[in-house]
Amino acid sequence: MIKRLSPKHSTSKTEITLNRIAEIYQGLEEKKLQKGYWIVNIEVKDAEGYENYKKASSEPLLRYGAKFLVRGGTQQTPEGSSKARTVVIEFPDLRAAQLCYQSPQYQQAQAIRAKYSVADLVIVEGA
Repeated sequence: MIKRLSPKHSTSKTEITLNRIAEIYQGLEEKKLQKGYWIVNIEVKDAEGYENYKKASSEPLLRYGAKFLVRGGTQQTPEGSSKARTVVIEFPDLRAAQLCYQSPQYQQAQAIRAKYSVADLVIVEGA
């Protein structure tokens, strides 16, 4: 129950003032969640078939607020090993990144991707 109260009134446990709601909201704004990321190293074996994965994955990625930061491009691996292509996708938070991957829609897309590529995918929390 939301109720505007004058300073003369006291609140019961079930009532909350608009001022208190504003305080809570401000506190939430100050505690911004860290972003979530997918870091994917991928070797595409069939570029034409891989296009089917890109189409199938676009809807779940959009639904969970994904934003592509790196999508292929020239890369250098000065240490260790990597695959030919690197993709970095940003999500609003770690939970969104996890839920997107676990969603039935993305799992269907992932099954398509597995036919046409080999990938390592890491889900990580970051700034």
